[in-house]
Amino acid sequence: MSESRKAFWSGVRAEFPLLVGVFPFGMIYGALALNAGLSTLASQLMSSIVFAGSSQFVTAQLVHDAAPGFVIVLTIVVVNLRHMLYSASLAPYLKNLSLKWKALLSYLLTDEAYAPSILKYEEEGITPVSHWFLLGAGFSLWFIWQISTALGIFLGATIPKDLPLDFALPLTFIAMVVPALKNRPMIAAALSAGLVAVLAYSLPFKLGLILAALAGITVGTILENKK
Repeated sequence: MSESRKAFWSGVRAEFPLLVGVFPFGMIYGALALNAGLSTLASQLMSSIVFAGSSQFVTAQLVHDAAPGFVIVLTIVVVNLRHMLYSASLAPYLKNLSLKWKALLSYLLTDEAYAPSILKYEEEGITPVSHWFLLGAGFSLWFIWQISTALGIFLGATIPKDLPLDFALPLTFIAMVVPALKNRPMIAAALSAGLVAVLAYSLPFKLGLILAALAGITVGTILENKK
């Protein structure tokens, strides 16, 4: 097996634990999109083209509420702004790739693909085939997302509403974050953000999440500067 193939399958294996949590989330989206009034084709194409779970959920809700097109597009842009941070973080490791490779990897870049890839690059550095690891992680997620969306569309309303599939996503993000907590500032930032998110859960317009993020960033920055 060539080095590129080894790196690709290493990315797939690293991504596999996260796919367990992503699969039910994709099913929920498929069912929700149909209930929001999207056609079967549009629901599936959104997973193929947009390929961003949080944006797809928001879009389905906005379509259901008959929001204007520009509002939907603007919302997707805002929700996905965090990907700019992911890209900036990965840029030093991928800067020598061709434009075609960068375009492909940017399309496949998600929270779940970023987490194992940045850990891999930080621990082992960069090699001529390192980008194949991100390709394996990103493509495996894309593939599973298409299948889970299709299954959710197919099952539709037959999925029991009391089945706690939505709990799988928080577990997935916990699995992504924990391996990255390597020092005191990181651990303190994660704990403070989690605590604020719980305490501010009842605030309107999901302001609790924004406060939690600001709290985590503030605590982490303060402790990092004291090192």
